[in-house]
Amino acid sequence: MEIAEISALLQKLSNAHGISGFESSVAKIIRDEVAPYVDEIKTDKMGNLVAVKKGDDFSIMLAAHMDEIGLMVQYVDEHGFIRFIAVGGWFNPVLVSQRVLLHGEKGIVPGVLGMKPPHVMSDEDRKKPVSLADMFIDVGATSPEEVEALGIEIGTPITIDREFVPLAGTCVTGKAFDNRAGCAMLIGALREMQTKHTVYAVFTVQEEVGLKGAKTSSFALNPDVAIATDVTIPGDSPGIERRKAPVFMGKGPVVVAVSASGRGHIADPRIVSWLTKTAKKFDIPVQVEIGDGGNTDASAINFERGGIPSVPVSVPARYIHSPVEVIDLKDVQAGIALLAKAVGTKPKLN
Repeated sequence: MEIAEISALLQKLSNAHGISGFESSVAKIIRDEVAPYVDEIKTDKMGNLVAVKKGDDFSIMLAAHMDEIGLMVQYVDEHGFIRFIAVGGWFNPVLVSQRVLLHGEKGIVPGVLGMKPPHVMSDEDRKKPVSLADMFIDVGATSPEEVEALGIEIGTPITIDREFVPLAGTCVTGKAFDNRAGCAMLIGALREMQTKHTVYAVFTVQEEVGLKGAKTSSFALNPDVAIATDVTIPGDSPGIERRKAPVFMGKGPVVVAVSASGRGHIADPRIVSWLTKTAKKFDIPVQVEIGDGGNTDASAINFERGGIPSVPVSVPARYIHSPVEVIDLKDVQAGIALLAKAVGTKPKLN
């Protein structure tokens, strides 16, 4: 895919809204994008979107999670201010003073994340860590009844009000690049791949709250191997030690051989070799990471059906789990090429 096509696709995906458990609007966009390139599309009981390219008895699962981190209405106080819980892993200071969108029964309602102004904070208040308990959402209402009239109720999902914007060169910024960038990479690979093998392209749900969709879908599909697309932290911005994040934006997708020390995921070396050799054969830029960060869908897939060989292939992304994530579209483009070429071959598993 050309950079302009990738940019347009990612803009559509990033601007869509779908926190964990509420991914259906994102799934609809993806379904429309992949329908011309697959033989079958279905939605399973969990909500995973499964697109199938039918082939021989060797099956490859490509997974990309659709959900984004967000918030959810917990209760409304007597003055109409909305209290909420976090859905997924937020760094609390990032949320302060953001605009949000509440996806209610009567449509989208804009709101503002507020807290006590610093002008009236005590010295002790200023020293305390920012807590979700100190925040609230202001939609302009003055009572619970006014909030209810807007279509907002307990359990209403909430997303950040932020849109995709191009930066210099081939860099872009937006919300939910974790993991709409991975979704774009998988959609692009479906468009370009030519393979005799069976490919299950699974756009998974609820990754941000426990890798749940990957677990259920991989059990049901029982693929021979799996690749999970996601994002990873690069070490090319101030304040990050290269030793802790030894990859860079603009240098290609990242094959994550080890994604977390201790209890984390260790990718099957045969699958890592399959991808790195494919990259070398087709002159595709690629990076290999030995990291101590978090897990991906590959971790959940790896434990199913007695062990499914799996590996993450990630896009370097700055400021992840914020509304202003930054990636280089060249990395997505190279990731598309890597996945498309890899599935045309077969890893040596014996």
